[in-house]
Amino acid sequence: MRRGTRRFQELGKRLVDVGLTLAALPGAAAILTIAGLAVAWESPGGVVFRQQRIGRGGRPFTVYKLRTMVANAERLGAGIYNEADDPRFTAVGKLLRRTSLDELPQLVNVLRGEMSLVGPRPQLPVIVEQYADDYAVILAVKPGLTGLAQVNGRNELPRSRRLALDRAYAEDWSLGQDLKIILKTVGVVLRGEGQRNDQSRADVER
Repeated sequence: MRRGTRRFQELGKRLVDVGLTLAALPGAAAILTIAGLAVAWESPGGVVFRQQRIGRGGRPFTVYKLRTMVANAERLGAGIYNEADDPRFTAVGKLLRRTSLDELPQLVNVLRGEMSLVGPRPQLPVIVEQYADDYAVILAVKPGLTGLAQVNGRNELPRSRRLALDRAYAEDWSLGQDLKIILKTVGVVLRGEGQRNDQSRADVER
């Protein structure tokens, strides 16, 4: 793609990000208020979980989520669990993760320009370092709330397949593709497809 065309696409992508996010804010604020109260009521600890992730160009930033685990979850282990028997997740947290509502606070990251609505999911520094060759390509674009991997299996995909999809997006994204991914994401979330609680120690909420 020509440089001028790419700049036009990036401007359009940013306008879509800001426009759709602002349009969604009233509804998102209402959902976050109810969900936040439920999180606070069920278990002690903060409502919002913060963690450093790696963004475009390798720049670190703080990502926001609703807390889905009990306080000091790392003390309960960091193995691979099925959702039904994972002792770290609260009942409310399981529901939030299944519906991806725990990710709604990342609309703030989108408005701040750290993330886009569509792009590879932001990863921990340790993951980026482990798969450095892949992320040399993937980090050419902003991370997103949803992406190719999220509408093609999400966490049920092996890491290698997710990386391949993220690389494919980073190398050849377009506004038209973004809009298709956004529409497909709605269906995936409503059906609860592909979500699995399989966090490693580095990803456990603290």
